[in-house]
Amino acid sequence: MGGSFDPVHFGHLIAAQDAFEQYRLDKVVFVPAAQAPLKPNEVQTGPEDRLAMLNAATAWDRRFEVSDYELRKGGISYTIDSVRHFRALHPHDQLYWIIGGDQLPRMHLWKDIAELAGLIEFIFLERPGHPAKARPEIPGLRLYRCDGHLIEISSTELRERIRKGLSLEYFIPHKAIVYIQEKRLYL
Repeated sequence: MGGSFDPVHFGHLIAAQDAFEQYRLDKVVFVPAAQAPLKPNEVQTGPEDRLAMLNAATAWDRRFEVSDYELRKGGISYTIDSVRHFRALHPHDQLYWIIGGDQLPRMHLWKDIAELAGLIEFIFLERPGHPAKARPEIPGLRLYRCDGHLIEISSTELRERIRKGLSLEYFIPHKAIVYIQEKRLYL
């Protein structure tokens, strides 16, 4: 499951849990992007902080792992590069990439999408305000819908709450809140 995770919140974690349970996955690996190609100004904090928040939020849960592959690699994070990496690590496993349904209309813009469609299967979850209307016309694309809980939380909204001095409780795991407060992030 890729994303900026800036900051990670319960919407991300619930989506991961829903996909884990519905598709009986062995684990979900969170892959924070160094720089998302289609959201060039999205990231507000450094890679170390986003990695630390993800680790704080998930360390106790054996169903979840965090990979620093894209952060170590640096530069623009293309899904195809990460999928090639994970495919090389797990050549015989069935791999899925979990995405928000809001990504579906832009999937045809993803780098090397035809190769990507052949290397991995996709699970998408609808996001509030972004109903998935049509499946992308990409040859060989294996795309599955996850009937998850629609939680309307955005990292952008949470960064604004921090700037306004509002509480993050019930939006972000407590250990990630403590990290944000200690590092004085997003102020």
